[in-house]
Amino acid sequence: MCGIVGYVGRSTVSSDGTTATHGALDVVMEGLRRLEYRGYDSAGVAVLTPNGIESRKKSGKLSNLVAELEARPLTASLTGIGHTRWATHGAPNDTNAHPHLADNGRLAVIHNGIIENFAELKAVLLEQGETFLSETDTEVAAALLGRIYQELSAAGDPDPLTHAMRKASQQLEGAFTLLAVHQDSPGIVVAARRNSPLVVGLGDGENFLGSDVSGFIDFTRRAVELGQDQVVTITPDDVVITDFFGAPAEGKEFHVDWDAAAAEKGGYPSFMEKEINDQPDAVAQTLLGRSDAQGKLILDELRIDETILRSVDKIVVLACGTSAYAGQVAKYAIEHWCRIPTEVELSHEFRYRDPIVNEKTLVVAISQSGETMDTLMAVRYAREQGAKVVAICNTNGSTIPRESDAVLYTHAGPEIAVASTKAFLAQITAAYLLGLYLAQLRGNKFGDEIADVMADLADMPAKIQSILDNADKVKKLARDMSNAKSVLFLGRHVGFPVAMEGALKLKELAYIHAEGFAAGELKHGPIALIEDGQPVVVVVPSPNGRDSLHAKVVSNIQEIRARGAVTIVIAEEGDTSVEAYAEHVFYVPKTPTLLAPLLTTVPLQIFACELASAKGYDVDQPRNLAKSVTVE
Repeated sequence: MCGIVGYVGRSTVSSDGTTATHGALDVVMEGLRRLEYRGYDSAGVAVLTPNGIESRKKSGKLSNLVAELEARPLTASLTGIGHTRWATHGAPNDTNAHPHLADNGRLAVIHNGIIENFAELKAVLLEQGETFLSETDTEVAAALLGRIYQELSAAGDPDPLTHAMRKASQQLEGAFTLLAVHQDSPGIVVAARRNSPLVVGLGDGENFLGSDVSGFIDFTRRAVELGQDQVVTITPDDVVITDFFGAPAEGKEFHVDWDAAAAEKGGYPSFMEKEINDQPDAVAQTLLGRSDAQGKLILDELRIDETILRSVDKIVVLACGTSAYAGQVAKYAIEHWCRIPTEVELSHEFRYRDPIVNEKTLVVAISQSGETMDTLMAVRYAREQGAKVVAICNTNGSTIPRESDAVLYTHAGPEIAVASTKAFLAQITAAYLLGLYLAQLRGNKFGDEIADVMADLADMPAKIQSILDNADKVKKLARDMSNAKSVLFLGRHVGFPVAMEGALKLKELAYIHAEGFAAGELKHGPIALIEDGQPVVVVVPSPNGRDSLHAKVVSNIQEIRARGAVTIVIAEEGDTSVEAYAEHVFYVPKTPTLLAPLLTTVPLQIFACELASAKGYDVDQPRNLAKSVTVE
């Protein structure tokens, strides 16, 4: 859940005799600025100087650390590590902030994840005379690493920091990425990875480490994926990767296709507003290059034998939060196109209920970051039962795609705001592609039918843009409703997951009660919530689809309006039948029913973002939340 960055460089002298190099603190702080979306309870840095390790850390947002560094500057350095924290063990305060020091202040350690056996290790270390200042599991890891370093150094080990990291990692259980520097091992940063993200950045006379490539994108676009249970040592000129026992390993190098500007706000007041407006391009990029000259779908990343895919008799979609609602949309499309029974499971519930999966089950794991721990654990369980796994992910080189049998990358670009927007639409788009590919492979759809759907999908970016270009009416209503205490959302068919996602966005951003219901459930209980002035958002199906569904939802609008609700309707252009029963109507372009979520979601994102902004809240970093949930 935390953001980590490491750097080591060497000083070079240019032809005019001046020193030309990146300072460690500058690199680390820029990396932390880009990684703050991963956690903002506290932040800290440590640099290796000729005088030893110097460290600063402060609770709260990164700006607090910046102020601390201005008040108490650090010595210039070419080696450093930094951390932004999302608290797990211990309150978010200065003491619990990272880095944590050990070996009499000679070792600095930062950590992402949870060390599950920290209590047992701490008990042993206390018996050995260690003292602890914080409540964190990280300080326990630092103390353990420091003890092992002392022993190896005393024995004359030529590379004690790397070897100590390997030995310490063998004793740790849980999920962790650890970065360490030691004053007696100058010019190196050592890191270990288990069940937690870590990427290496390759430079010229300098190398980098980060939770993801955002941590070093300002300095290099060359990156290396690290595998599970690996230790990496970076120096200015080398990167050495081994497993926890010292066996040599190789990382997979890749090129980062987006640049630093893609992670900036682009003139918008928030990353979230920028990312909402990025959605036409995100959908277009996800669709790009998915078919050949004859119009046949080609999913090059789907590395599963076609005979296996033809034999699949059940699909299970695994996801959490917003990604789970993308999975709910996928269920409607896949079952309709492929006639394969499809279940959608919350990842954190899946493996605890003894699910029925086998070699004929296809699991689809959806995660923006590719590091969602609940989903990763569910993927591992499913594969143990013999199922094949396809990941739908936005982050190249992340853990879930690496541990799946195949992956469909969404190519939505970096999503910085905690509340997902463009990744959600890109996930739905990728799920449509998967469903169509399976229908093509299994003969459920003729080529011309698939081509028609692909043509409709190709029209989506322009239709999304038209909604964005006419958003003023939605924004005004959001500002007018900024004092609302509760908002309900109703939908049917694919409108139901859209309603749930709309409610989630409002909860995440505006901190008010919001619930999404299947409209048909209204009379089975939720209608008791309706009273005078209660705002209700209704996602209305197209009248050109299943007429009975449209009529039933219009009846629902009449029912709640008769009981005093303020009705806010999302409807298809030309559907004037809803106007008599709605205080507010927002129209979206006509589109086939199954594809409608790519459009009907957008006004709800705009509504939540604007309402929260009107309340004065930080829409990029909602309270208590972090972007990538890398702990269970």
